[in-house]
Amino acid sequence: MDNSNLHCNIKVGLVQINNSFSNQNYLPYSIGLLQVYAQKYVSSVKEFEFLLPIYKRVPVEEAVNDLLTADLVFFSTYVWNTIISLEIARRIKSERPESLMVFGGPNVPDRKASEFLHQNWFVDIVCHGEGERTFASVLENYHARDWKKVPSISYINSENDFIRNPAYERISNLNEIPSPYLEGIFDPLMRANTQEEWITLLETNRGCPFSCTYCDWGSATKNKVYSYDVDKIFEEIEWFSRHKIEFLFCCDANFGMLVRDVEIVRYIAENKKKHGYPKAFSVQNTKNSTKRIYDIYKIMADAGLNKGVSLSLQSLNTSTLKDIKRENISINAFEELQSKFTNDNIETFTDLILGLPGETYNSFADGTSSAIEKGQHNRIQFNNLSILPNAEMGNEEYQEKYGFNIVETKIINIHGSLSNSNEIHEKQRLVVETSTMPKADWVRVRVFAWMASLLYFNKLLQIPLAVLFGTCSVRPRELIELFVTSDHTSPILSEIHSFFVDKAVDIQSGGAEYCESKKWLNIWWPADELILIKLCTENKLSSFYVETEKAINRLMKQKELLEYFPVIHESIYLNHNIIKLPFQDKDLDVHLSYNVWDAYQAAIRGKDFLVEKGRFDYQIDRTSDKWVSWEDWCKRVIWYGNKKGAYIYNCRTSGSKVCSS
Repeated sequence: MDNSNLHCNIKVGLVQINNSFSNQNYLPYSIGLLQVYAQKYVSSVKEFEFLLPIYKRVPVEEAVNDLLTADLVFFSTYVWNTIISLEIARRIKSERPESLMVFGGPNVPDRKASEFLHQNWFVDIVCHGEGERTFASVLENYHARDWKKVPSISYINSENDFIRNPAYERISNLNEIPSPYLEGIFDPLMRANTQEEWITLLETNRGCPFSCTYCDWGSATKNKVYSYDVDKIFEEIEWFSRHKIEFLFCCDANFGMLVRDVEIVRYIAENKKKHGYPKAFSVQNTKNSTKRIYDIYKIMADAGLNKGVSLSLQSLNTSTLKDIKRENISINAFEELQSKFTNDNIETFTDLILGLPGETYNSFADGTSSAIEKGQHNRIQFNNLSILPNAEMGNEEYQEKYGFNIVETKIINIHGSLSNSNEIHEKQRLVVETSTMPKADWVRVRVFAWMASLLYFNKLLQIPLAVLFGTCSVRPRELIELFVTSDHTSPILSEIHSFFVDKAVDIQSGGAEYCESKKWLNIWWPADELILIKLCTENKLSSFYVETEKAINRLMKQKELLEYFPVIHESIYLNHNIIKLPFQDKDLDVHLSYNVWDAYQAAIRGKDFLVEKGRFDYQIDRTSDKWVSWEDWCKRVIWYGNKKGAYIYNCRTSGSKVCSS
C-alpha cells in the first residue's frame, strides 16, 4: 500500500483580524511571520496547505464558512479582536469537533491561562510569547498530538488537568526569521483582494528596554531588544515601494533608539522621492535621544512622510512616574524639541493618561498646564487608562495596591462608523477610580481634559488664552478651570459643562468612550469635537464668545488686570472670525487696535513678545480651503484635522502701525 499521500493536504487556517482605517487594511504581518517561518523550518511543511488568512472584520458566519475546511486554525489576538476570534473558534469547533483551535498573541493571558482555557472549552492550545518557533513545533507534532513536546504552550489534557510547558528562549538572532514580504507570503492574498489599499508593518527590531506597568511590551520581551540586519530592512522598504504601499507603520517600540534608525528613515525618504511610495511613515519614537528624534522627524517632514510627531509623557507627576516605572523624556528636552518642531512647522502631539496610580486632580491639571507651557500647543491626546491582561497593571495585587475601580466597556474606535454594528463587540477594562482619584475627581479630570481639548487644542479660545498666559502670568490651568464649573448665568457654558459631566459619569457606568451621532456622519465623536460641531451648526458661536469673554474678564478683575479687557476683547473677536466654517466665499480683512495675531504667533513659538497698541491690519484667508456643506466640513476639518488641530484659517499681516506713546 502506498502511504505517501496519507497525511497530505492538512489545511491550516490563519486569523489576524485588524481594524480598518478609511477603507485601508493591514497586511496580517504576525501570521505572515508564522507561515514563512514554518515554510522554512518545518520538515513536513509540504503536508500543510495554508488557506488565505482572515485579515479584517467580517461577519462571523462568513469567517466560519471560509475556515470550516481547516484542520487547524491559529488566531493572533489583541484587545481589538479577541471576542470575535473566540466566537469564530467556538462555531468552527461546534461544527468540526476534530479541528484544532490555537490562540496566541498579546491578549492570551499569561497569569490566567488555566482560567482562559476552562472558560473557552473550544480552545485547544494557547501559546505564550513569540509565536514563530511555537507555531512550527505545533505543526511538527500535529499528527502525534503530543503537546508535551511543544514549548511555550498551555492546554488541558485528557484528564482535564491544566498543563503549561516550559518556554522557548526568545529569538536573539532575528535574521533566523525570513521576511513574509520578500518570500511572497502575501502575494496570494493581494491577488485575491485587488480592491484593497494595504497598510504594512515594518519591524526593524523586537523588544522594549522599558518596564512601564500599563504596557505589556517590556514584560513580554524581558526588556531586551534584538535587531534585524539593515540590508533585510532595506529590501523590505524596496518591496513596499514597488507594491505602492501608501502608509507604512513601524512596529518598533522605540524607533530612534539606535543610531542606524536615522539611516533607515533616510532610505525610506529616498525611496519616496524615487518611487513615490510610501507616502507616510508612522513611528513610536524613543525617549532617550533628543537629537536623533529631531533628525528623524526632520528627514520625514522634508520628505512629506510625517503625520505628526509623538512626544508622549503619559504623566508629569513624579510619584506617578515612579509607580508606573516610566522614564520620561526630560521636560527640558521636551521643551527643546517642541521649540524646534514648531519653528520648523512640524506638528507634534502629546499623550497623557487619565487615572494612573498616584495621580490626583491637581497633579493632572498641573501636568496639562505644564505641557502647554513647555510648548505643546497643537494637541494633547487625553487617553483613559485601559488594563492589558499581561501588563503589570493586569495583576490583581497591583490593582488592589492602588485602589483601582475597573469597569468593562465596549471598544469604540474614534470616528468609527455606527454602521459597523457586527454582532460581536470587543471589550476593554477602564480604570475609573483610584485611591488618589476618587470617582468624583475622575469625573472632574475627564471634564477638565475635554474642556482643554475644546478650548485650547480645538482652537476655540487658543488665541486669547495663549496671549494671556504669555503676558500676565496666568497659567493655562487657571484659564481652563474658569469653564470647569456649572455657571448658571452662562447658559451655553453650563450646557457644555453638563454634557461633559454626564458623559464622564456614563463612562464610569460602562458606557462608550465616545459619543454617537447619527446626524453628523453617522460616526462616534470625541465629546469635545461633538460640542464644537454643535456650537457651529446650531449657530451658538457668537453667544459662546460673549459668555467666555465675561468669564475671562471676571478673572482679570479678581487679579486687578483690568487693562487687559480690550486685549481680551480683540483676541476673542479674532479667534471667532478665524475658526474654519463652511459656506465662506471671500477673505476677511480685520482691523485691530492690538497686535494680537503677532503676539499669539510668538506665544505658541515660545518667543518673548509684547502686546502693543496701534493699528494692526490682518487678512484671514477664507478662500484657499472651502467646504460646501456641514457634512463635508465635519469630515475634512473636525475629523481629519484632529491630530493637527487644523481648525483655524491662515492669517497674514496686511499692515500695522505701533503707537509711539
